Amino acid sequence: MSKNKNPLTQKSSGATTNIILTVIVVIVAIAVIGGVLLFNRGGGSGGDSGGQTVAADVLRKPDSNLLSEAPDGKVTVVEFLDYQCPACHQYYDNLTKKVEQDYQGKITFVARNYPLDMHKLAQPAARAAEAAALQGKFKEMYHALYDNYSSWAGSGEQLSSDVNKANAEFDKYARQIGLDMDKFHQDLNSPQVQKKIDADVADGEKAGVSGTPTIFINGKQFQPDVQTFGELEQEFRKQIDQELAK
Repeated sequence: MSKNKNPLTQKSSGATTNIILTVIVVIVAIAVIGGVLLFNRGGGSGGDSGGQTVAADVLRKPDSNLLSEAPDGKVTVVEFLDYQCPACHQYYDNLTKKVEQDYQGKITFVARNYPLDMHKLAQPAARAAEAAALQGKFKEMYHALYDNYSSWAGSGEQLSSDVNKANAEFDKYARQIGLDMDKFHQDLNSPQVQKKIDADVADGEKAGVSGTPTIFINGKQFQPDVQTFGELEQEFRKQIDQELAK
């Protein structure tokens, strides 16, 4: 999803605006259903990420949250994500959750925050994840947020902006994963948690991130030119396996 609003909708008015909006809605719906929007959002022209390698200390900090860690540190995957982003959720369902499981102990998988302003519950969700991280339960909250996405985030183009409902869901997940609820509530809106999220966003901008999900494999952005989730997964695993084989 792009961080910037479509300028076409800002410059048009009246009937022209309605026509443009209608066309955009139809195009987006078709793209999401077919998966095309997800795979070409980065503008990549091929399976190889290409471009310059982003410095490791920009992509990962000592306090970055890990979904898996490899003792040899040979391959590091970094994802900048927005918990309410529909594309991030579809990547999770069709790619990253499988990769995390299948490459556990073989790759280091880093999850970093990049909440977009257009997603009103992205910041609260990121704070919930970071508050859980302070109790050593980041991975559990990360999975709870994505596994229960439709319960708090909405679905399709109908994304929720109900912060109270979302926070009630986050409380439920916190209890399920065994968090100290008093500490969880204290940390949710703490300067420490917000500072961590802001630092992730700043590093994402340094790395050239402009939308979510944006993924790096050993410092190079993953920009597949594919049309289906099956092709996406195949290309992703291919690149990881190539790095592991070096």
